[in-house]
Amino acid sequence: MSAPVLPVPGQRAGWREWTGLAVLALPTLLISMDLTVLYMALPQLSADLGPSSTEMLWIVDIYPFVIAGFLVTMGNVGDRIGRRKLLMIGASAFGIASLLSAYSTSPEMLIGARALLGVAGATLQPSTLSLISNMFKDAKQRASAIGLWATAFTVGAIVGPVIGGILLQSFWWGSVFLLGVPVMVLLLVAAPILLPEYRAPKAAGRIDLTSVALSMAAILPIVYGFKEIARDGWGVLPIAMIVAGLGVGWVFVRRQRGLVDPLVDMKLFSSRAFSGALTMMLLMLVTLSGLTMFFTQYLQLVEGLSPFVAGLWMIPFVGGTLVGVNLAPLLVRKLKDSHVISGGLLFSAVGFLILTFVGASSGALMLAIGATIVTLGMAPLMVLGTGLVVGSAPVERSGSAAAISETSNELGMALGAAMLGSIALAVYRGQVDGSVLAGAPDQAAETAGDTLAGATTVSEQLGSGVLGVAREAFTNGFNVASGVSALIMIGLAAIGLTLLRNANVSGSGEPEGTGDAADEAAPPDLVEEKLTT
Repeated sequence: MSAPVLPVPGQRAGWREWTGLAVLALPTLLISMDLTVLYMALPQLSADLGPSSTEMLWIVDIYPFVIAGFLVTMGNVGDRIGRRKLLMIGASAFGIASLLSAYSTSPEMLIGARALLGVAGATLQPSTLSLISNMFKDAKQRASAIGLWATAFTVGAIVGPVIGGILLQSFWWGSVFLLGVPVMVLLLVAAPILLPEYRAPKAAGRIDLTSVALSMAAILPIVYGFKEIARDGWGVLPIAMIVAGLGVGWVFVRRQRGLVDPLVDMKLFSSRAFSGALTMMLLMLVTLSGLTMFFTQYLQLVEGLSPFVAGLWMIPFVGGTLVGVNLAPLLVRKLKDSHVISGGLLFSAVGFLILTFVGASSGALMLAIGATIVTLGMAPLMVLGTGLVVGSAPVERSGSAAAISETSNELGMALGAAMLGSIALAVYRGQVDGSVLAGAPDQAAETAGDTLAGATTVSEQLGSGVLGVAREAFTNGFNVASGVSALIMIGLAAIGLTLLRNANVSGSGEPEGTGDAADEAAPPDLVEEKLTT
């Protein structure tokens, strides 16, 4: 390695950086796959390990739960010890945890292995995004690189069930976890060759462990509360958890403002580009989370498709996202960022309005068309918003900014499932009432009146036509949730024209220097260890 040098703003990336991007896309793809691939293996896993219902919930939820809790801390660790170094530590841990998950012999062992996967995943997510931000210094190239990174994450989440279905046709349930091993081995071999190291010398102080504990104590109860609401509806416990998390979050913010070297630099939020893009992406993911949840349930419970075929119908998600993330960097060459982002959100609103007309007998095609329009319109905010969040931060804080962005995304997904799921559930329960379920056994009536999945399970005990009514009620709830999502998209489009009016694709966000964070961004205080060619 040569002596450390400062990065050159605007320097265009070459073949090494683009090849490095392909390497960084692999763990990103895998992290998102692990969020969904497990669903296909649950029946076999349950038969083999015999987990209780509570253990089954923790097997599913512990991975995203731990990721959300550790993101902020790991982003800060990467800024201090080096982003490539943290990436390689996380890759090693992810590979080991994948093996432990695949060969787990008890529910407790699998829960522990999945928790370790979550910790490792929390190191990989901010490391990949912050490395991309540092490697691609040219504004247009960085936008394209972030777009490809976002595509990898989206593709992974969607193809997870498809790949899981293929593997489970020939292998045991643990095979879905073994995908992570060769990917992480490849990353460990290629990273030292293709990825430069980046670290912030001024962030060399010790991490404030109290802040670490407070960040986890704030985020975890909030995520848990929203997940419980999405699963079982509103209750005292989940609401109390959310309130407690918000209270601890207030204490966390107060502490960060008083520290010389905080875990999260609160000055970042004084930038309109940073706070505006962060808020908009959170609310956008509220709607995307709801759509994904309803999409999969509609295909399986209303259309009666197998999980594998349902996964194939989700491919339009990938198509819309892929086109959008590649189109956005081209559009900002001619149009303002705010116009491209807001125009895309209005386009998404049209897609959601189409989804309000989906019926129980309309088939999957209309659903796929509407969903494709939605994801196509969301793509500019995914790409440009992420670039604005990371680019608005001082370069030595890009790892922390990336972690904040990822944490916001996790909260948005959890909130979307809870909020839109509750709206749809209220519609369902209002239509599948006692008059519809009259004559059915009490237990079957209670199960059918709770959810469509329950009605499908006890359909043989219900009266003639009740399952059809339940499917229609579920679809009506989906329609209402889609209408709410369309309104959110329209509101976000208006917000984007206001908060992001001076934003630009370089990520500086406020060229006139209106935010305090902008003052912190120059000169960059980042050590880059370039590889000799």
